[in-house]
Amino acid sequence: VQLQASGGGLVQAGGSLRLSCAASGIIFPLHVMGWYRQAPGKQRDLVAAIASGGSTNYADSVKGRFTISRDNAKNMVYLQMNSLKPEDTAVYYCKANKYTTNYWGQGTQVTVSS
Repeated sequence: VQLQASGGGLVQAGGSLRLSCAASGIIFPLHVMGWYRQAPGKQRDLVAAIASGGSTNYADSVKGRFTISRDNAKNMVYLQMNSLKPEDTAVYYCKANKYTTNYWGQGTQVTVSS
């Protein structure tokens, strides 16, 4: 199983980034896909998740600014991040979940400067 996250970088506050995660080795439509983030010294928290049918769940801190989407034909999940804030700075991880099994990607750094 491999989850390859990409799209992170350095952006000014108010800017946008789009993260992508390419999944392989899993039956993608059977998995709930999620984006998590971890800032230095803090725990890893859910940012957004999307089920196979498209239902979504967002952390309160990103509602209205971030949008998660998936393409089941391409085994891809995306996170469109708009109106970025310095507090969004973290390593962002992609996760695939099916029942009690979780697979994690390697993470991509997002840094938002003020």
